[in-house]
Amino acid sequence: MEKTIDIICAGEVLIDFIGHEVNTSINRTKDYHRFLGGSPTNVAVNATRLGLKSVLVATCGQDGLGEYIVRKLKANNVITSQVRKSDTEPTSVIFVSKSTGTPDFIPYREADYQINQSQIPEELLESAKIFHTTCFALSKNPARTTILESAKKAKALGLQTSIDINFSERIWPDREEAKQVLREYLSTDPLVKLSEDDCYRLFSESKTEDYIFEYFHELGASTICLTKGKDGVVLSDKNCGMFHQKAAHIDEIKDTTGAGDAFWTGFLYAQLLNKDFEETITIAQKLAVLKLQNVGRLPEGINIQEYLNTNL
Repeated sequence: MEKTIDIICAGEVLIDFIGHEVNTSINRTKDYHRFLGGSPTNVAVNATRLGLKSVLVATCGQDGLGEYIVRKLKANNVITSQVRKSDTEPTSVIFVSKSTGTPDFIPYREADYQINQSQIPEELLESAKIFHTTCFALSKNPARTTILESAKKAKALGLQTSIDINFSERIWPDREEAKQVLREYLSTDPLVKLSEDDCYRLFSESKTEDYIFEYFHELGASTICLTKGKDGVVLSDKNCGMFHQKAAHIDEIKDTTGAGDAFWTGFLYAQLLNKDFEETITIAQKLAVLKLQNVGRLPEGINIQEYLNTNL
């Protein structure tokens, strides 16, 4: 079958209510602005800005926020045929503090994990190149079972799987269960993205780079990309070895929410173009920098492909 879809993003769609004041706790934040959110949702939206075709597999509520989500997705050219509106659960929302570091958040999860198998038909998998998800999406059933089964089918059909290990104990209190589920997903040899913060939360202590890479390689992942904030990026690939890249200098960070998603969209985009790992990381960092300099989404009125090409 012809590959008409670049990326299937399966997982959480929700509303981020991001605080208006910078570096203030949620306790002291008075005003919030509404944004389309959810890590796989961000990747799906970012991908279309890069000229890719993306499908979002997700569930929202049959409510005003769900209507807003679908409207925003369509406005951003994301294929919404696999977004289900639940009659019984409202749209999930997360309150987020605006931060130049790691933001604080309070989740109210309802519809986001109600993803069922009918939303990922085999014909959809056959038409795609990459199947991407997140740790957040795997944290609850029925989404967990749906995504694990679909990832295994995707692998068998020759798709490249991908995961952002955005682990948080607030989303997934049972660390040991999380590790078992990740073991199952990583058996599909996905491209793995994780941050130092993610690792600290998953292992509940600091671990060395060697430990992190060895741990995830042993679970079956060939390519692991570790983002380290101001300390740059380190990538370990079983066949090509290690790659280090310094963080790009930024004069003013306006908002960190979604920066990791921008980075990973750039990474997957570059991999679809068969770029080597050095250039892939460079493209990924460029997209993350653009996001860090803007509140909410990637800025409008800019050709992102052009921006990446002229700034390499």
